[in-house]
Amino acid sequence: MYDIITFGSATQDVFLSSRKFQVAEDERFITKKGLCVPLGSKIDIENVFFSVGGCGVNSAVTFSRQGFKAAYLGQVGKDLSGQAIKEELLKQAVSLELLKETDKWPTAYSLILTLPEVERSILEYLGASHRLTKEDIPFDKIKADWFYISSLSGESHKIFEPLVNFAYENKIKMTVNPGKTQLKEGLAALRSLLNKIDILILNSEEAAQLTEIDFQKEKEIFQKLDEWVDGLVVMTKGPKGVVASDGKNLYSAGIPESDFIDRTGAGDAFGSAFVAGWIDKQDITHAIQLGTANATSCLQEMGATKGLLKKSEWGPWPKVEVRVSKI
Repeated sequence: MYDIITFGSATQDVFLSSRKFQVAEDERFITKKGLCVPLGSKIDIENVFFSVGGCGVNSAVTFSRQGFKAAYLGQVGKDLSGQAIKEELLKQAVSLELLKETDKWPTAYSLILTLPEVERSILEYLGASHRLTKEDIPFDKIKADWFYISSLSGESHKIFEPLVNFAYENKIKMTVNPGKTQLKEGLAALRSLLNKIDILILNSEEAAQLTEIDFQKEKEIFQKLDEWVDGLVVMTKGPKGVVASDGKNLYSAGIPESDFIDRTGAGDAFGSAFVAGWIDKQDITHAIQLGTANATSCLQEMGATKGLLKKSEWGPWPKVEVRVSKI
């Protein structure tokens, strides 16, 4: 019996940092800016760092460090990257009982190119964890109090509905932090599932996309989401903090002043620690403060898991002030 089982990607992350990378403005880039290198040339890399990541792995490590009996249910390849992920999960006391290995697909892989103090770009290979199917899930072995379902990309997005329905039918509480593939399915596909979810976590762009309401109209967004979701709704806003709703009140907070080295995994760090805090005390203010502290700590280290807090740790930052207002 597990306290919580996490679902989502498992990746080998490689970080390459160089001040030789250049920022170029061009309308052909989605963000209007690109991280570039001279074509046909060779540049010096200042730092190379290997880590494990992926939303399923990142959240599992947070739950384990917060004192929960956690398992990751996903898939890795039978390769060196998959072995590295297994070793790290064992080191972090995350159960591998539900982990599947395959020789059909390599482990998922991310290459993070970083221009220090400026920004980074991620090159992503959708590997084994993104090929997980319903047939790969040992439903007969699943016994848990909670599910934490993160972004499911590639073929694995098809397991989203079966997972939600299984949890609901077996009285397993669940948090859903959907990815772009689930959101691309649109409201029609999600509507019948939203009222089964205990905690829904979205960023402001995703919330606006799902509700078709401008992201600046927060109260209207939450009024719409509260109609669809019986549980808590959380909207993260990056450096502007977070807003959460219990259907009656809005709870909002900023972030503490801090430096940052790498922001990879900060969203996973917030979401999983918010849920850990909620499970522990059933208090939204405490959940926001713990989630914010964990995300801030994550920012201080390279990689998505190195900076995650252990139970009773809060880091050197003051707890953020949480303001409460009626919807």
